[in-house]
Amino acid sequence: MKKKLFSAALILALAVGAVGCGGGAADANAPDADATETEAPSGDLIKVGIINNDPNESGYRTANDADMKAMFTAENGYDAQFAYSLKNDEQIAAAQKFIQDDVDYLLLSAADTAGWDSVLQDAQNAGIQVILFDRTIDADESLYAASIVSDMDAEGQKAVDWLAEQGLDEYNIIHIQGVMGSAAQQGRTGALDAKVEENDNWNIVTQQTAEWNAEKAQQIVQSVIDAGTPFNVIYAENDDMAKGAVAALDAKGITHGVDGDVIIMGFDTNKWALEELQAGNWNYDGQCNPFQASYIDEVIKTLEAGETPEEKVIIMDEKGFDAASITQEDVDQYGI
Repeated sequence: MKKKLFSAALILALAVGAVGCGGGAADANAPDADATETEAPSGDLIKVGIINNDPNESGYRTANDADMKAMFTAENGYDAQFAYSLKNDEQIAAAQKFIQDDVDYLLLSAADTAGWDSVLQDAQNAGIQVILFDRTIDADESLYAASIVSDMDAEGQKAVDWLAEQGLDEYNIIHIQGVMGSAAQQGRTGALDAKVEENDNWNIVTQQTAEWNAEKAQQIVQSVIDAGTPFNVIYAENDDMAKGAVAALDAKGITHGVDGDVIIMGFDTNKWALEELQAGNWNYDGQCNPFQASYIDEVIKTLEAGETPEEKVIIMDEKGFDAASITQEDVDQYGI
């Protein structure tokens, strides 16, 4: 493995405290947000620092974190340290600590797309390879070795195209956004905003962030119902927020899903969400594939062999599911 040299000035500049990382019910067995976990070190293992969002953020994030932990073990040749936060500045501080700790690889799922250039340049100067996973960032491609991500713009476009195909006379949409500035929020919001801008019969009733959280989504929908504003579509940027939105409808006896008064759309393909789709309670769910660890492992093996990955950016293959066509096989294969 690589030996990295640090100047005294660089070490001093990076000497910051560690922090311990898009919303759903808390898992008592999952790591706390804003915490850093460290496995027992071994000089013979590849050292990786893994920065992720809070595992309690959603079913998607729980599955993503579990996938990473199953791969980056001593048995598989890794000495892994994990840091979690939903805040960009805390993630950056964790990255600086991992650089100070002389990791071989920095694996990053960024809370926000912006603000990473400086710390990634520090990593490069220290001889540390950076691999992005799950989310893109706004940084020069020379600052990272590979990016294994979902195409959030494509996810949003696929969902909006499906909605357009429903042929409603008028679209009155409650748009529930994820954490603002995240790649998932930007991609899923951008496609809908563009469609609304282009079509006079597409209207945004309200557009608010629920930060991936079901309870906040429920409150947003409840406020629209209480105001008496007509709507016929709920476009929620993850499954948990769609679930919260449906709870508000159910509390008022408003029908939804197939043959209902309100179209329900979510993202992430949690198994329970696909079951809601299969039951006709929801209409659409967009896949966001959380299983990226094996792709990252292959990239690291390639780099360790002194070779360059064939593809700099690896886009996960993802689908959109419709209540009218989803099958039990889909639920079993794609539900997380």
